Amino acid sequence: MSAPSSRTPVPPGLVVVDKPAGMTSHDVVARVRRILGTRKVGHAGTLDPMATGVLVLGIERATKLLGHLALDSKAYLSTIRLGASTTTDDAEGEVVSTADAADVPEDAVRAGVAVLTGPIQQVPSAVSAIKVDGKRAYARVRDGEVVELPARPVTVHRFDVLSIRREGATTELDVMIECSSGTYVRALARDLGAALGVGGHLANLRRTRVGPFDLRVARTLEGLEESPGLSLDLDAAVATAFPRREIAPREAVALSHGQRLPAGGLTGTYGVFGPDGHVVALAKDEGSVTKPLVVLTPAG
Repeated sequence: MSAPSSRTPVPPGLVVVDKPAGMTSHDVVARVRRILGTRKVGHAGTLDPMATGVLVLGIERATKLLGHLALDSKAYLSTIRLGASTTTDDAEGEVVSTADAADVPEDAVRAGVAVLTGPIQQVPSAVSAIKVDGKRAYARVRDGEVVELPARPVTVHRFDVLSIRREGATTELDVMIECSSGTYVRALARDLGAALGVGGHLANLRRTRVGPFDLRVARTLEGLEESPGLSLDLDAAVATAFPRREIAPREAVALSHGQRLPAGGLTGTYGVFGPDGHVVALAKDEGSVTKPLVVLTPAG
């Protein structure tokens, strides 16, 4: 008979990782599974391998939160390189055209950025994870197909040029972008370069915030290896990401059994907390009643 494991059970919660370059989001999940010793790890808000920064992981029961987190606002620091277009609209693709961008006027750059700020119609990069007839667009491109994706509405809340550097025949822009979910920053780089007549692509990308989670609570994988643990436990994760409703003991028991309660008067999805301060469920009002969406503290 084998000896029982001495590993302490992993509590539910979120780990916010500062993803390094070169790893897929799935690679990060696999690494964290090994570090924490659990298979129950999932991620929200995928990052491309080239990108670094905030990646939100759910651990144990907190994986149930991932589909409900309001991650519709994201912030990035990035570098846009003018003077070359690539097959992927970023630095990992093959260069398909070049132009002398050394003397692109600053006022033209800022005017182009202004056009790409606010509600816009954006054509996603062809090499993206968007499905076309059930197959990822990047897979179709890899198989030699020509993929033309339709434009879709996105919102760029902020597009600030922080610095402009002239390097040979290229001009590099360091920018800060805050945008809605579904916005492709590399498509912004592509479209800005096209509008300026010199082509452009994303040279690097760092996500500084997704929803309410930013780099202040993010942990490196090396730091996680040295000191395994959560960024936010389940209660703190729900309190950070959702409006809060507190209920009485009898209501907590009923909700933990999946029963409905009288409406709480809150808009959208909210966290319901028992008298002990622990979260019971995510819920949503439907008319005069509260419907539990995810029971996080099951009865018993």
